[in-house]
Amino acid sequence: MESCSSTHFILGKDYLIIQITVIKVSPVSLELEKSKSEQLNEAEISLHLTDKQESELSTLLYDQTESSASDKDQLGGIVGNEFDIILNIERPYPPLLRRPEYPESPKSIESLEIHIKELLDLGLIRKVGQTEEVEITTPVIVEWHNEKSRMVGGFRALNTYTVPDRYPIPKI
Repeated sequence: MESCSSTHFILGKDYLIIQITVIKVSPVSLELEKSKSEQLNEAEISLHLTDKQESELSTLLYDQTESSASDKDQLGGIVGNEFDIILNIERPYPPLLRRPEYPESPKSIESLEIHIKELLDLGLIRKVGQTEEVEITTPVIVEWHNEKSRMVGGFRALNTYTVPDRYPIPKI
């Protein structure tokens, strides 16, 4: 059906000529339905929804696929919601923000490089050029007892020099 150039299809038992229904289908809507079904094939939708509610939910989920995680983008993302961190100090920054690298073992350095490469590939971080004069919090590897590790950054020093949000998230 996808390779057909015609947009008219016969539904029914046409070989018996008992009942023939001709419908007109837009190729764009066929492609959209195919794409929707591919995107939502793992979604579990409640059986308590009506057909109309299920259709509306499927459309909403399909429209918002960019913000959801997928095989290609493990974190999902909403473009346009970047923000600036405003500091309440000027250059030169205090020594608390310009710390040297922490000494790490070769095993930790190897884990750190793996984590940094993953974050670079996901587009969550970028390399900073030497001409940008940006002080960065040194990343630290936290290793668990099960031989797994994760990268963290110590942002306590940065938080002390950051202007607080005007409307922070309320504490519940």
